Amino acid sequence: MKKTPYVLALALCGLTTFAHAAVPNLIPLPAQLSQSGEGFTVTAQTPIVVDASDAEARRTAEYLASLTAHTRHLPMLVKTGAPESGAIVLKRDPQAPVANAEGYTLDVTPQGIRIVARDGAGLFYGAITAWQLLTPEPGVGDVHVAPVHIRDEPRFAWRGFMLDSARHFQAPDDVRTVIDQMAQHKLNVLHWHLTDDQGWRIEIKRYPELTRIGAWRTPPTVGKQAAAPKPYGGFYTQDEIRSIVAYAAERHITVLPELDMPGHAQAAVASYPELGVTGTRPAVSPDWGVNPYLYNVDDNTLHFLQNVLDEVMALFPSTYIHVGGDEAVKDQWKASPVVQARMRALGIKTEDAMQSWFIEQMGQYLAAHNRRLIGWDEILEGGVPPSATVMSWRGTKGAIDAARLGHDVVLAPAPQLYLDSMQSDLPDETTGRLPSMSLQSYYLFEAVPKELSAAQAKHVLGLQATAFTEHMPTLRHVEHAAFPRMDALSEAAWTPSKVREWHGFLERMPAQLARYRTQDIAYADSAFAPTVDVDRNAAITSGHASVKLSNQARFGNVHYTTDGSEPGASSPLYVRPFNVNLPTTVKAIALADDGTPLAATRTRLLDLPSLRTRSTGELENCAGSDFRLRVQPTPDATSMAPTYLINVFDNCRVYRAAKLDGIASIRVETATLPRNYALAHDAKLVVNHKASTPQGELVVHLDNCKGKEIASLPLPADAPATFTLQGALAKQAGTHDLCLVFTSPITGPIWGVGAVTLLPGDAAP
Repeated sequence: MKKTPYVLALALCGLTTFAHAAVPNLIPLPAQLSQSGEGFTVTAQTPIVVDASDAEARRTAEYLASLTAHTRHLPMLVKTGAPESGAIVLKRDPQAPVANAEGYTLDVTPQGIRIVARDGAGLFYGAITAWQLLTPEPGVGDVHVAPVHIRDEPRFAWRGFMLDSARHFQAPDDVRTVIDQMAQHKLNVLHWHLTDDQGWRIEIKRYPELTRIGAWRTPPTVGKQAAAPKPYGGFYTQDEIRSIVAYAAERHITVLPELDMPGHAQAAVASYPELGVTGTRPAVSPDWGVNPYLYNVDDNTLHFLQNVLDEVMALFPSTYIHVGGDEAVKDQWKASPVVQARMRALGIKTEDAMQSWFIEQMGQYLAAHNRRLIGWDEILEGGVPPSATVMSWRGTKGAIDAARLGHDVVLAPAPQLYLDSMQSDLPDETTGRLPSMSLQSYYLFEAVPKELSAAQAKHVLGLQATAFTEHMPTLRHVEHAAFPRMDALSEAAWTPSKVREWHGFLERMPAQLARYRTQDIAYADSAFAPTVDVDRNAAITSGHASVKLSNQARFGNVHYTTDGSEPGASSPLYVRPFNVNLPTTVKAIALADDGTPLAATRTRLLDLPSLRTRSTGELENCAGSDFRLRVQPTPDATSMAPTYLINVFDNCRVYRAAKLDGIASIRVETATLPRNYALAHDAKLVVNHKASTPQGELVVHLDNCKGKEIASLPLPADAPATFTLQGALAKQAGTHDLCLVFTSPITGPIWGVGAVTLLPGDAAP
């Protein structure tokens, strides 16, 4: 069979591969891939063969067999002995034609499937590719694998995922689920965030109070509560950590522990107050954000942390140990005569330089134990030891500055690769930060900043996605945030940039989504979910609407119905806007070419009440702040909904383009939310709207937030969890923006708006 280039980019790279429609459903896409000859059919009688003396290859073969049995219901036997025809052969060969230990070759011929690598990691990644070839689409049993010839190796050595277990604790089995998915995406560094203000999650036998006290917090309460909240938390025993580290190692993943210092130390100081600056014992913090507690800088505190590092290094064989270094507000150091005296004794003039000295003590201690320090990009402030590696999170500037100074760097910028940024602005999206970061934005991320020279670019070790879990209380939340953006990340980290191509990636996604469903991974379908858009005010006026359908990725065949039935492949295919009369229910679904759903059906009721309603995600910020969070009623919620879009700096929302002719009143579905946000120096930016009553009110202004007051709705004194505000609006004509301002004291709750509905004069109260 003739070898056919499928995209020009590959041809320009000197690579040859399938015709476009026949590209195997592999993620990440291999570096080099081509097709010729005939394929091979894998059945339950097909053995997986490894050398009898290669125990690591056997583990990989057994992993492949178990994965295929689970996801394809195709059991296969693992055998030892000489390679044989009609088998899947896994072979280590020091002479394999790949450049590094993670590379492999894979060939599918009529004689079978043969995977060759220099080392165990490459053999494992070859097995993952073989598994994907065996799960090309939903199915059970025998599978015919097309002929393919692959020579593959990763673009970057560091392909990471950060899991924050400090803000919300994941059970060990949940961590293993994350590790398994990382392995399937050829990621190789689990950055495990284990300590922070909200919890200390790692058992340290020498200092038991770190987990007896520091692993537990009392969730915030607000308003009318049925019962006092139970302590929330948990920690990993050293035996559990050893087990997780070994589990990851079998999948060629290094677990990189992070113990945050000198800031984000409140849980540690709550456990041992002498570690802090003030000498007082705070509570383990229930507040997200930037808390004030720092470690002291005396010898006793340094010795304490070095003892902790001794136990950490005994548990984690990773070359790197992450010491955090971010968001350390220096107010306590500035106010402490003891710290200031220490600075003078050391000849240190600024608190930033003091942090650098503190980090350097940790770096020297790690270096003496043949380990290396890595920290967030704040460690650059005040200078940092040349051996330190920098993880850039405040955009890419930290990486650029560090690489220019000769430091190795890992790109993990916010918001580009922060998984707590929501995936879309869909009405049914769950918790997270805005702006949203789409699947495409992850795919197009380039880890090597263009500002770096070729020599400086060699300091870029790779990239990682970061899952800070303030607003991800369950594994389902984490999975929703991570998948399928992890697919895009894996290809950005593994595949040469000249080979990557967005539309080809999308065509490989339906098979990957099927793999998720088979494994019960709660991925987000946000990129493919249809949106149903209409001109609200035109529809209100005319009684009919022009409907536009689309999805974020602009991929798939969108089918729809208007008769209440479920849409499918036989339903009308959307090609252009269509008209409907009110009331109508529009249902839409995006399907792959084979009819497989890419996303769940989305439904929108088009009638006058719904067109006069804005949901929480459709309300905008008031002028002056772009900060937005989508949160749940309690910070430790176990469900995915409801959610409320808030601005912690200004409890104020805008209803755009309200058609007010004939409108007599307003109804606001409201939730009482805890104001559990530590804002440090940004606290001065919180807007305090003057109230007319002790508990405050919701005031509605016309056109802008300084416009005419047209309604004032008193807030309830007992602040129930959810409630409805409804009241008259002063009669208006035409179309206007409405500014909804909560005037309650900023020491009280934040009021979340679930929905705002405008009611005509004839509406029932």
